Amino acid sequence: MTAKDQIIKKLSEAFVPESLDVVDESHLHEGHAGHRPGGETHFRVYIVSKAFDGKTRIDRHRMINALLAPELAGPVHALALHTYAPGEDAKRPAPAKACDGHNH
Repeated sequence: MTAKDQIIKKLSEAFVPESLDVVDESHLHEGHAGHRPGGETHFRVYIVSKAFDGKTRIDRHRMINALLAPELAGPVHALALHTYAPGEDAKRPAPAKACDGHNH
């Protein structure tokens, strides 16, 4: 199972999301810290779940980071999280751009 598949599986089982999208952005970080040939090192997650109702952004991120601790300790170098409760404005931010070496 790929790192992306494992992330999707764990998030789906733990948070039963209304919406979930996991994007592998490893190709944007070639030549920078944590990148490996073959990718699967840098991910962006968009998730909408009732589990986030009443939770702060920090609490939501802590919930996900705790769940994905084995992946973060292993193959995953970076995880950008966009977490929403149902009914919140889940408008996506602009797509990530290639890493220029100054924002890592």
